[in-house]
Amino acid sequence: MKLSREFKIRGSMTSFMFQFLVFLFMSITMACTTAKSSASTATAVPSAQAAASPSTAVKGEQVAVFAGGCFWGVEAVFEHVKGVTDVTSGYSGGKKETADYETVSSGKTGHAESVKVKFDPSVVSYSQLLEVFFSVAHDPTQLNYQGPDHGTQYRSAIFYSDDEQRRNALAYIEKINQAKMYPGPIVTQVVPLEAFYEAESYHQDYMKHNPNEPYIVYNDAPKVAALKKKFPDRYVEK
Repeated sequence: MKLSREFKIRGSMTSFMFQFLVFLFMSITMACTTAKSSASTATAVPSAQAAASPSTAVKGEQVAVFAGGCFWGVEAVFEHVKGVTDVTSGYSGGKKETADYETVSSGKTGHAESVKVKFDPSVVSYSQLLEVFFSVAHDPTQLNYQGPDHGTQYRSAIFYSDDEQRRNALAYIEKINQAKMYPGPIVTQVVPLEAFYEAESYHQDYMKHNPNEPYIVYNDAPKVAALKKKFPDRYVEK
């Protein structure tokens, strides 16, 4: 069943009440699915330990790009991570000419809804961002979908900017597999970052501007709550 947040974006095509009923049905279904998934998922989060610690030797702002389903929730999670200075929703994996929401939503452009995370490596390391990405920002075992959103544009992916990010990502995935953090295989792509295209303005800080929207309440707010619970020392209010 393909029920997604696109009902909100394309609201002019349906009545508000119809949208609400669809979202309510979707949310109840998702709540049951999430509860079942959480019950079968290991709670332990593998730590990158010393290798993942912030480094005072690394100077200047760095950038990481992640894709894990709807960028609204992934963006919201990273915005609450201490040491993250800016998060932007956008598109990666396709061409500039097709990097717009309506076209990307077709699932035929090669893009993934992504977030560009700017961070201070003296406060939070790239490996610590990986911990957050894999444990609370999304489910890395869901192939070409996340929750109610289906299509390759919602795939799990890490777009690395250098070989060090690539090595760290692959090493952490291996650690997750060894720890059996999830009952299923990790399907996250680890691919080079060719370009990042910023999404339309109404997608930026979406959860902040629309905290009571049903999709946000049932799908994204719990992710931010999970961040606060699992990584209290890494969580900051915004």
